[in-house]
Amino acid sequence: MTDLFRALKIEKENDKQTVNLVEISENDLMEGNVVVDVTHSTLNYKDGLAMTGSSPIVRSFPMIPGIDFSGNVRSSEDPKFSKGDRVVLNGFGLSESHYGGYSERARVNSEHLIKLPENISNKQAMEIGTAGYTAMLCVLGLESCNVKPADGDILVTGASGGVGSVAISLLSALGYSVLASTGRLSETDYLKELGANSVIDRAELSEASRPLGKERWAGAIDSVGSQTLVNVLAQTKYGGAVSACGLAQGMDLPATVLPFILRGVSLVGIDSVMAPIAKRERAWERLSKDLDMEKLSKMVVETTLDEIINFGQSIIDGQVRGRVVVNIAK
Repeated sequence: MTDLFRALKIEKENDKQTVNLVEISENDLMEGNVVVDVTHSTLNYKDGLAMTGSSPIVRSFPMIPGIDFSGNVRSSEDPKFSKGDRVVLNGFGLSESHYGGYSERARVNSEHLIKLPENISNKQAMEIGTAGYTAMLCVLGLESCNVKPADGDILVTGASGGVGSVAISLLSALGYSVLASTGRLSETDYLKELGANSVIDRAELSEASRPLGKERWAGAIDSVGSQTLVNVLAQTKYGGAVSACGLAQGMDLPATVLPFILRGVSLVGIDSVMAPIAKRERAWERLSKDLDMEKLSKMVVETTLDEIINFGQSIIDGQVRGRVVVNIAK
């Protein structure tokens, strides 16, 4: 008898996309040298785009969405991994060109896996997820430009989203004063509980403004892009830095070079998808030390493989707060 397990599958026929929960076997999985029993995944903005077909995230069909997962090694052809090892995978084409985490089992390339730190559980790994791992990369980006807590406020845009929520918690724990920008001022108490010192309306940053404004923050973590990122750069203090990791407002950048050549501002591009293993391991090691897991648990909503499809449009519409963890084994 074939060993079947459940997976969420995106299919497309005659330009019509469908998403269904199906049963598949290991024979249906894509190539790889490690098989993982997936325990948890997450919902990210990219997952919402893939499931709704709002943007051409999926490069080939059929596809299993889910840009990350944590789980336990079931079998491995690579001696670096043994049965039972707890592992995490973020990006590397999951949900785009390789079957992703919304499946009870995954077969992947061992070069894309890392072992979880002992003090981070499988569930906590996905409470952090790609959003939290990206937030840590953004913090490392600011540190690489020598932005210190004593230099002034750090702005976090898209503050109530996954990257923003974890970034606020991380920055606060590291001693930075955090200014949070959000389109949902009703989330002010939530953001302050995470560690934000003050909260501003994203409308202050979303419209065209002067190419160089008043110096307001020493650095920023931006997941919005477009005009918001332009305004963030224009108001960054002399010698400051901005870690840019997203494009929720758009992928354009209608900016001038003035912040760079008159104030020495650095724009640090953050790529979480293809980041090398050494950088990933550093990020996860720092997360294991610097992230307040109690705060993390307060920003989490848990759902299941049966229900995750209902969240796809919600995250695109900006209606999802914090982190959504998918309990695959439930």
